[in-house]
Amino acid sequence: MPAIPQCRSVSKGLKELILVLKFLPWMAGYSVLIPAVGSFLGFGVGSWQPLKPLQLSSVDIRPVWESAWVQEAITNDPAAKKIVEGYLSGLASAGYLTAQQGVWVSAGKYPIAQHQGETLRPAASLSKIATTLAALATWGPDSRFETLVGWRGRLENGVVLGDLVIEGGDDPLFVWEEAIALGNTLQRLGIRRVTGDLIIAGNFTMNFETNRGQSGELLKQALNSSQWDYSIESAHTQLAPGTPRPSIQIDGSVRTTTGSWKDKVDGWLVRHDSLPLVAVLKAMNIYSNNPMAEQVANTLGGPNAVVSKAEDFAGIVPGELQLINGSGLGERNQMSPQAAVIMFQKIQDELRSHDYTVSDIFPIAGRDGGTLVDRNMPDNAVVKTGSLAVVSALAGAVPTQKKGLVWFSLINYGSGLDNLRSRQDRIIAQLEQQWGKATELPPELQTSVRIGEAPYKFGDERRNQPILNQINTD
Repeated sequence: MPAIPQCRSVSKGLKELILVLKFLPWMAGYSVLIPAVGSFLGFGVGSWQPLKPLQLSSVDIRPVWESAWVQEAITNDPAAKKIVEGYLSGLASAGYLTAQQGVWVSAGKYPIAQHQGETLRPAASLSKIATTLAALATWGPDSRFETLVGWRGRLENGVVLGDLVIEGGDDPLFVWEEAIALGNTLQRLGIRRVTGDLIIAGNFTMNFETNRGQSGELLKQALNSSQWDYSIESAHTQLAPGTPRPSIQIDGSVRTTTGSWKDKVDGWLVRHDSLPLVAVLKAMNIYSNNPMAEQVANTLGGPNAVVSKAEDFAGIVPGELQLINGSGLGERNQMSPQAAVIMFQKIQDELRSHDYTVSDIFPIAGRDGGTLVDRNMPDNAVVKTGSLAVVSALAGAVPTQKKGLVWFSLINYGSGLDNLRSRQDRIIAQLEQQWGKATELPPELQTSVRIGEAPYKFGDERRNQPILNQINTD
């Protein structure tokens, strides 16, 4: 640690300032404060040199104590406040009501600029931040949803003389590729025909279809390649070359039942594990998938349970988050800009304890498509978007050279979504310009979860675990 100039006689108040000086070099981006403090202590201009940043923005080793002086110094950023004021002024000039716009900008946990930051606003799909937080806090990023396949009746020479039973386990990302892989696993076990029905029990959904009966019809179709249409053929081309095409004939119809059938089957064939939760949530957030988000929230116990988890786990102030569902559909899903940032930061803390980052669970500007297509925000910003007819919202973090990670939340109300999105992108670019573009991507934003790449590929048969040994087909 660099040496700190010493004074022969220091008052109690100045002792705290000197202690602050000892820590400031470790707080990346804040060494600009040193000259001002030095002048206050009376150090001669020629007797010392301002400390240079140590480029440790990726390391959070702030002292455990809190100094009101430090907080005031960090939050006193007239340039940032001016940028926010210009953003609001521009919205007003374009006809938007300033009182209906919310802004929150912070460096780390220190707020720098805000407008209506603690006021509830219709948040659209920023509500998925709360759903994401609650899921992580409840299950952990490596958890998986389990789907079981069994039979009722008897097995004889590769034929199920009875019904094939699907016991759903709330998997929100069971798609064509997963169904094809499941069919191939059943076929390798020797299953080639079911004389009875396909029974859908538990909570099974496929291709984001909320109707369980329709989900069952989709699965029945996927298990028998003679019934494939263009969409299934297209999904098959995304699998590894040479992937077989299952041909399991189900003679009966699709039937749905209430509750679990775990105690009604005569045996189990396969356990299918979903992608890990971190990848499920990444897919949900990249495309802002509403059926997925609502299924996750309902599995957690519903929107009230999500709010309760956010308040307890992230310390959200009661009254700054209100939800009617897990997706954000409807203006009654509301949060404050401050709450959006706090939840994002808590998600980051939780993920880092498991060797993941927010980039593993939210889309990255310049790399992920989905809702970021046609957006112009700085590369490597990690964000969640939100849109309704008259709501446009954006929250997340952008890496900077001087301030490290800068967290932000913009919740706009008014018509003309393209205009609002363009203004959001510009203010984030202005904040990055003010504090300098990060020369390299900090560890907090490195990602290891890439949907479609191993080990996060759809249709990976290794996630199908046979429970029964191969069936005698003689």
